[in-house]
Amino acid sequence: MSSGKYEEAADAAGLRARLRHVYWIGGGSGAGKSTISRRVADRCGWRLYATDDVMRDHARRTTPQEAPFLHEFMAMDMDERWVNRSPETMLETFHWFRGEGFGLIIEDLLRLPREPCVLAEGFRLLPHLVKPLLTVPEQAVWLLPTPEFRQAAFRSRAVPGEGFVWETSDPAKAGRNLAERDGMFTRRLQEVAERLRLCSIRVDTTSTEDALVEQVTTAFGLRRRPAP
Repeated sequence: MSSGKYEEAADAAGLRARLRHVYWIGGGSGAGKSTISRRVADRCGWRLYATDDVMRDHARRTTPQEAPFLHEFMAMDMDERWVNRSPETMLETFHWFRGEGFGLIIEDLLRLPREPCVLAEGFRLLPHLVKPLLTVPEQAVWLLPTPEFRQAAFRSRAVPGEGFVWETSDPAKAGRNLAERDGMFTRRLQEVAERLRLCSIRVDTTSTEDALVEQVTTAFGLRRRPAP
């Protein structure tokens, strides 16, 4: 092994060791990640780190050189973001789906105390970025909603006239574009998680919160071994 590759491997091993107290819940939009994560964290007495809560701060902390897709998105008006582009283009150019700002998540996690354990959650936790940080595969799980579950979840949250799609000239088209983009993102998460042999849980209209909490804690292996 060359010295450069040895140092890279040593750095990766060191980072895994520093994050061995972190568990991860990623997944598609509308899967109930926030609710399930909060319940799991409460049950286990863990600290919860929600990546959605720090998106504004992370956007502020980046430069155009570090996050070109993010800054291009920030410069668009609402129709350019949600109406005028195809769902495919929206998927391929969405900054958080590209992993921009993921390093800031790691910086935040490293600043937190190692006790109690930390549960990180959010759609920004992409399988190919999280896997190198895992001491064991059981530290991470992805919740993958079916289209029917996602639609039902969004309908239950929707309030006419509220939400960013209503800031566009065509809220109906913006909503359709967003739903199609999120569906493609969920399918991609499933493909990558399966390829990397990481755990994913299908969330459909028959899934209950209680059942999902049990599935996640079982996936984390909490009944088979103590938390690190």
